[in-house]
Amino acid sequence: MINREWHLLSRPVGWPKPEDFALVEAEVPTPGEGQVLVRNAYLSVDPYMRGRMSAAKSYVAPFELGKAMQGGAVGEVVASNAEGIAVGDHVLHFLGWREYAVVRAENAVKVDPAAAPLSAYLGVLGMTGLTAYAGLLRTAAFKEGDAVFVSGAAGAVGSQVGQIAKLKGASRVIGSAGSDEKVKLLVEEYGFDAAFNYKSGPVGEQLRAAAPDGVDVYFDNVGGDHLEAAIGSLNQGGRIAVCGMISVYNNTEPAPGPRNLARLIQTRGRIEGFLVGDHYDLQPRFVAEVGPWVASGALKYRETVVEGIENNLEAFLGVLRGDNTGKMIVKL
Repeated sequence: MINREWHLLSRPVGWPKPEDFALVEAEVPTPGEGQVLVRNAYLSVDPYMRGRMSAAKSYVAPFELGKAMQGGAVGEVVASNAEGIAVGDHVLHFLGWREYAVVRAENAVKVDPAAAPLSAYLGVLGMTGLTAYAGLLRTAAFKEGDAVFVSGAAGAVGSQVGQIAKLKGASRVIGSAGSDEKVKLLVEEYGFDAAFNYKSGPVGEQLRAAAPDGVDVYFDNVGGDHLEAAIGSLNQGGRIAVCGMISVYNNTEPAPGPRNLARLIQTRGRIEGFLVGDHYDLQPRFVAEVGPWVASGALKYRETVVEGIENNLEAFLGVLRGDNTGKMIVKL
């Protein structure tokens, strides 16, 4: 049996190029003691993976050159050499970018395909969902009545942030997105109070028009001019949770910082970065609260599905370009 997997051949400078990667054929591995063999059904591609393609020191080890890359994946166990996981079980793990993976049992989380579609465990009920939940409720310390601004609001994380804020009693939720179609989705389907296309004019001006009374919470997925605009509209005691800064990931020179940081003194504002890995203690609470919202339709989600392992790289590049609405998923 042949296993196809994506390898990183060279570390990208600026935007990743196809020649930095290779789709390689290898033998399907055999699980050892305490391991299971998983036939992946869905793979996740996410912005943070761009950072792992660099050798720079970060919060997670870089991808190794000449070896299979990693990422979220969900699939069916086709061979088991571990107690507690049987052939036919479905598991979530982090050895994506490949068709088959040998996973240690302690690194595989059983999921129920009858409770939710398998792909949902990579998005709305998975890492991106928990990211939204933890970032809004813990890092940004959201409270009922807050006005919330979310950048990258049509993406997997941002769309959940806005909806959770509404379900938790936000006074106003504003989102930014990169197309008029996505803006319409935010307001008409996800229930945002206002949204704007950041390509249609200066972000600061559009935010002030959408939130004339300012914002109490900003959930940052973009950085750059969005962060500066949020600081400019921050109310007294406002909080900014920095989840990602996709606008600068492919820069070859350091990005300039916001020019109005001094305003944090006036507003007593706070900026805090966070990683979802620091908040897995919230997982039971997250599933207990968000699961019923998803099941009832109170919390809606979208997926952009690309088919075939051969298109995994293009799906990842699409995330960096903002091609996706909701979670970008690769279906095998």
